[in-house]
Amino acid sequence: MPVVSILAIAAGISTPSFAQDASSPATGAATAQADTERPSQGGIEDIVVTAQRRSENVQDVPIAISAFTASGLEERAIQSVASLSGLAPNVTFDAGTPFSGSSSVLAAYVRGIGSNDFAFNIDPGVGVYLDGVYLARSVGANQELGDVERIEVLKGPQGTLFGRNTIGGAVSIVTHDPGDTFRFVGDATVGRYKFFQARGTADIPISDTLKSSVSFAVKTRDGYFKRQSFPGAQPGTYQVEPPSAYSAAGYENSGLGSEGGENSWSLRTKLKWEPLDNLRATLSGDYSNSRQEQLPNTLLATTPDIAGGAFDVFAGTYNCGIAGQSTGCGNGPPSFVYGQRRAGRTGLFDLPPIFGVNADGNPDNDRLPYDDRFITGDKDTSYATGSNFSHMRSYGAAGTIEFDLSDSVTLKSITAYRELHWKAGLDADGSPINMLQISFEMNQKQFSQELQLLGSALDDRLKYVMGAYYFSESGNLHEYVTFAEGLLSIDGDNILSTKNGAVFGQIDFKPNDLIGITLGARYTEEKKEFEGKQTDLNGLTYKILNGFGVPPCASLTPISDDCRLAAGFPNPGAPLQLYPGGVNRKKFNNFSPKIGVQLYPADDLMAYASWSKGYKTGGWTTRLSNPLPTAPSFDEEKATTWEIGFKSQLFDRRLQLNAAAFTTSYKGIQLNFQQGVSPVIQNAGDARIKGFEAEVVFAPVQSFTLNSSVGYVDAKYTSVLQGAVVAPNPVQAGVFTGAELPKTPHWKVNMSPRFEFDVGDTGIKVIALADWTYTSRMRNDTEGTFLLDRKASQVVNANITLRLPDDRYSVTVGGTNIFNERFLTTGQAQIAGGMLYGTYNRPAEWYARLGVKF
Repeated sequence: MPVVSILAIAAGISTPSFAQDASSPATGAATAQADTERPSQGGIEDIVVTAQRRSENVQDVPIAISAFTASGLEERAIQSVASLSGLAPNVTFDAGTPFSGSSSVLAAYVRGIGSNDFAFNIDPGVGVYLDGVYLARSVGANQELGDVERIEVLKGPQGTLFGRNTIGGAVSIVTHDPGDTFRFVGDATVGRYKFFQARGTADIPISDTLKSSVSFAVKTRDGYFKRQSFPGAQPGTYQVEPPSAYSAAGYENSGLGSEGGENSWSLRTKLKWEPLDNLRATLSGDYSNSRQEQLPNTLLATTPDIAGGAFDVFAGTYNCGIAGQSTGCGNGPPSFVYGQRRAGRTGLFDLPPIFGVNADGNPDNDRLPYDDRFITGDKDTSYATGSNFSHMRSYGAAGTIEFDLSDSVTLKSITAYRELHWKAGLDADGSPINMLQISFEMNQKQFSQELQLLGSALDDRLKYVMGAYYFSESGNLHEYVTFAEGLLSIDGDNILSTKNGAVFGQIDFKPNDLIGITLGARYTEEKKEFEGKQTDLNGLTYKILNGFGVPPCASLTPISDDCRLAAGFPNPGAPLQLYPGGVNRKKFNNFSPKIGVQLYPADDLMAYASWSKGYKTGGWTTRLSNPLPTAPSFDEEKATTWEIGFKSQLFDRRLQLNAAAFTTSYKGIQLNFQQGVSPVIQNAGDARIKGFEAEVVFAPVQSFTLNSSVGYVDAKYTSVLQGAVVAPNPVQAGVFTGAELPKTPHWKVNMSPRFEFDVGDTGIKVIALADWTYTSRMRNDTEGTFLLDRKASQVVNANITLRLPDDRYSVTVGGTNIFNERFLTTGQAQIAGGMLYGTYNRPAEWYARLGVKF
């Protein structure tokens, strides 16, 4: 999109959306949204957020914020955190990461900083908070937004008040609190692909001092992505091992069918007790259960003959093996790699005896080669037959107590415990062959305790928050990966734990009506432990040494210690384990300060400047394909951001214009590099990120509102470690000084007009709404793989709503991605494994919703 066009749009209509009450909801995105009446002749409502741990009008908060209320989310058919990606400038939220197989996993980037992985060892770069409780894993972070009061997207490092792993920003999800009177709000929705969703929230007062609420949601839909039989080679005409021949977390939905289907439900309940005027306590609990088919996976290309010879690539080794070729295939796969089963190989996995089966004159044992024949040419089909599931259970409880020590001082406690249990299995190779089969099992639990002291003094000219925080987390991620019919067969647990403590404080002082000053800081200490147990069940290295007659490995019955040492495996007594034995430990500490200055030249105008720091914790690379003497680790990454901006309301509150410009020094960037078949985390180098964003709400009359936003980011490496450089090549743009950071488009523009009018004197209202979002091209992976690039896109959503008198019932008909704009949202260049694959965004879909309220 031409820069001139974008600037023209920005000048005419740019900034966040605002919130409105249920009788006059806003279109969705914005600085924030509220629940107050809007003037009948037009004008913009006040918006209340808690970005600084206290309730404030968003226009008084010197932070770039995009916020969305319940009514705005409903009107725009926003169902998950990832759905917000098109509405907030300089934000990329994707449902799913490479080979996660689940749309419940969130890949979140704000202003060029985030994380595109789900492994337990990798912390997110954008923190997600549920009612003030940090969700430590990207797995499950793509929260369904059923009973949400509002969502706040905070941009830039939020280390002072939110803590570690908010180096890019934070997403704060605030759920509905119980009301004083009985109330029920619900809806039922149907749509394309047999979509059905029902949601409801009931406020149930128990007494004058005790109130409760209960919320539920159920959702089902069929997959839009179809698995189909490979033409010309139906089962029975070729040989293939069943997925169950190899270790996995499960084998559900193997065979033909669909991908992308879902069946989920959730419950949430809250109790709010106010026994005294100065004491409030809220107890909440939630449970969600999701059973999905795998995230749809499209085979984009195969690579059986790349990287220095077929033996360097698993697909090439397999192809040469079934052809019986020991020469002419690069280094050539020796026959013993895929040879006949031999008795007595204690502890080693036996591969199927497939060497030369396609050259022995017996058609009954022939096998399909792996190559481009499995590319269907259709974004929404594949020839996959492997595992196809994602099951997740997540639940937690939280207690919040607020005690007013005086009229101006409040002590607040937030205590929370959560658990997450997840299994997933996916067929990544898009074929009937077990070329790349991946599955996982994750179990995680966390406990957090936060104390806050909030207060004001000097006639509210001085406001402060001080606090202490404790967080502990433990769990495991068991990974199963099968390459090339078991040639490499990874099976191993990764066990991790974290303990984190912090103290923090922030003071906001306004010595006069013109100037405000912000000073804040947070000090954090953290301890991490990791034990890696990944194992190659096939013992490929041993088989190669044995086949080439290396003396210590002349016999593998059993594997001798001399053979283990020759192969480089680090653990006596565990010759197949790739990781060194024992528990690895790391310690981190960090000081994250913030300094800000605000100017108030008029009642509805604030200008601000700030300097802040944040950090994201380090860890270990957990995915290995070769033995190493020590566990490969990486250090924390750090960001320092300068930001200037202003927030304004003009023309008798009919125009709201907020804008910010920023520059960030980004150090020690943790990036996922594909080294052979292993995704490896490295502190790859440094970057400079600079850009601006603007959000506009224009409400000239009661019947019309225009929300718009524009964001620009320039995020490039300023230095790259020599060992991390990826030179430009025919497949990838590369990683080098001056290269782009992933998941960061230069431009994002959104326009959302909303029209509301009465149908005569009937009391019926008609609301028409549309969203148009332009996103420029971006990299989807670190190396800039051309086939994985996300093309520039324009996505349009629209709907029309009929609200009956008294607002008790409403009917909405609409569509998402109505022009069927398709682009890749995630993927992997598994070149050594033999393929490139990716996931496209969802196609055009229609929906119809019935809403009720009483």
